[in-house]
Amino acid sequence: MRTGLFFAATAAILCLSRKSLRDSRSHGFYRFFAFELLAALILLNVPAWFRDPLSARQLVSWILGAVSIGLALEGFRLLRVMGRPSPAAARSTDLDFENTSALVTVGAYRFIRHPLYSSLLALVWCAYLKEPRMTGSIVLALGATGFLLATAAAEERENLARFGAAYAAYMRRTRRFVPFVF
Repeated sequence: MRTGLFFAATAAILCLSRKSLRDSRSHGFYRFFAFELLAALILLNVPAWFRDPLSARQLVSWILGAVSIGLALEGFRLLRVMGRPSPAAARSTDLDFENTSALVTVGAYRFIRHPLYSSLLALVWCAYLKEPRMTGSIVLALGATGFLLATAAAEERENLARFGAAYAAYMRRTRRFVPFVF
């Protein structure tokens, strides 16, 4: 069952990433691998998802899951409302919501440059904490984290090219994933 779900998730991720997989310099290229590893991690640990739900480990996991959901909702909302997305050009590897015409620097973006990737990082570690004793869990979590770091770095190069000095100034006053820390 989990194998079938993994193949279904892979098909959906491939469909989402089809343009970006042709360009290894695009942020979507790295994001594809982060999504794949995250899907594998979730499916690997799903049997333990609700085991001992009030343990300290599980409570931390639930908090990370809630942070993940909150950051995702806020990040998507702000990109849609403040970023004024325009349809991506035919040769662009961006998804339509990513193709913003305005630099978003309010809300969560006031403190961190990548709320959506922070959301995914929180989800990675939420899923990892469900069953941290499995060797595969740490390998998948570290791999997904590494690909999310690479995704953010590639997207920052793209944003510097798109928004120039305004994005460089924004980078100097914000952190990448965690406000005031990293």
